[in-house]
Amino acid sequence: MMRAEWTPTQAEFDAFAKVSGDTNPIHVDPGFCRATPFGRPVSHGMLIYARLWQMVSVARPGARHRMQELMFPNPAYADEPLVLELSEAGTSLQVSATRKADGAVCLQGLAVLA
Repeated sequence: MMRAEWTPTQAEFDAFAKVSGDTNPIHVDPGFCRATPFGRPVSHGMLIYARLWQMVSVARPGARHRMQELMFPNPAYADEPLVLELSEAGTSLQVSATRKADGAVCLQGLAVLA
């Protein structure tokens, strides 16, 4: 099992929105978010997965991505640490991201390798 901590920032949300084209205000507009149940911007799910894929690249150098199966049951917020984990699951890796403060799962699933 590999484990790491990462604290996403609003600057990372903004940069990811720019490169991905996903400029949904739920990720990048604090004013808009104040009127939502979240109250503040939430991370793009695929930004979290990109950080996990970075760990996959370390665990399996040269690995090629075939597909992923992901769920995002809870939001991740800027400036709140996440615990990222990978564990072996045959030709796939189980991936997860949980909020360090309360243990809420923000991402869970599989990275399926070619």
